[in-house]
Amino acid sequence: MPIDIMMSQLSPTMTEGKIVRWLKNEGDELLSGDIMVEVETDKATMEMEVVDEGILHKIFSPEGAIVAVGTVIAVVAEDGEKIPANYQAQAENVTPTEVVTPTEAPVAQTNIPTVEKTPDNQRNNRVKASPLARRLAKIRGLNLHQVHGTGPNGRIVKADIEKSLRQGIRLGDHSQPLPAPRPMPQGPLPYHTDEYETIDNSMMRKTIARRLTESKQNIPHFYLTTEVNMDRLMDLRTQLNDAADGEFKLSVNDFILKAVSKSLIDIPETNASWTEQATLMHKHAHVSVAVAIEGGLITPVIRHAEQKSIVEISQEVKTLAKRARSGDLKPEEYTGGTFSVSNLGMFGIQHFSAIVNPPEGAILAVGATAEKVVVEEGTMVIRQMMSLTLSCDHRVVDGAVGASFLAALKQHLQRPAGLLIS
Repeated sequence: MPIDIMMSQLSPTMTEGKIVRWLKNEGDELLSGDIMVEVETDKATMEMEVVDEGILHKIFSPEGAIVAVGTVIAVVAEDGEKIPANYQAQAENVTPTEVVTPTEAPVAQTNIPTVEKTPDNQRNNRVKASPLARRLAKIRGLNLHQVHGTGPNGRIVKADIEKSLRQGIRLGDHSQPLPAPRPMPQGPLPYHTDEYETIDNSMMRKTIARRLTESKQNIPHFYLTTEVNMDRLMDLRTQLNDAADGEFKLSVNDFILKAVSKSLIDIPETNASWTEQATLMHKHAHVSVAVAIEGGLITPVIRHAEQKSIVEISQEVKTLAKRARSGDLKPEEYTGGTFSVSNLGMFGIQHFSAIVNPPEGAILAVGATAEKVVVEEGTMVIRQMMSLTLSCDHRVVDGAVGASFLAALKQHLQRPAGLLIS
């Protein structure tokens, strides 16, 4: 029977994708694992693999089309199989160049219990699953190797996928309708058409706009600011870089990331996420690092940062940032963070407040280090001072908790030798 090929959710926050290039033509044979089409997501241009084998009968979404996750983009049939005329007409009712907004955005699933692989459910490392189960797993970002099949000979069926999704904790659940945004004023723009250039918003830019708007509308933010004396840290950084003799070069941000990871372990209530069902208290510091890339921003994650040395963190940040700017990050490399750090100090920004990156419970905004006159024991002295602002989701992080976190962070940064002890 004909099988619909749907737009897959290629990143956890993706709700729609733009068809960049079809690598298969109508009439081509599709084999599992082949790359079928390139799709621009909210994060990068990614490849969509063949899940259901057969002959690519018809493409409904041409190159350049923007379609929602779960929308039919093509249909596959067996060799020699005829597609019913009414089926074809029905599928073609989807306007390929129109953005289709789903009533409920797909939600990335995490924390799904792992099931040991069994020979009955696999052959040559390929999981037995029905075409419908494969499509559901692909759309929901579910690894079939984690699902126990209850069908004939251990085959995974639709009910198995639905059961696994029910067992998982749904981070960033959008199943509850969001309040409608205020309508923008209608009418002609108050600009002359020859005085501006129109630049189409990329998938990434539209997703950033949507997620930040949702965050500010739905998360009760509050902000805490403190200043840190950076004299000792700047001196230690210079000594370490000089001693490295070019083997590595540590940045101020590397020290901050290490200090943040230790502070999250010291004050674990800050290392938390809010869901409607429960507050998730994370056991490890998976620190998201804001990296500016062409057309937007992405946050690669330093996992288990509390277990890594400053040099290891520094090298990993450089590698991830380079791959982020080239669009080579995998979804698992920029998702699953428990806390974010955004540093604009290198641009000379003294102070700013960042927007919480859900489902994380807080984000740290780091300003520039600059010389300031401060009073110590009644005497005015010049110190290298840095401003830190913590933005918190008040549903999960209370004021006292945020203040305790900043106090711990300040102590680590003002006694930087302790950061060298992993």
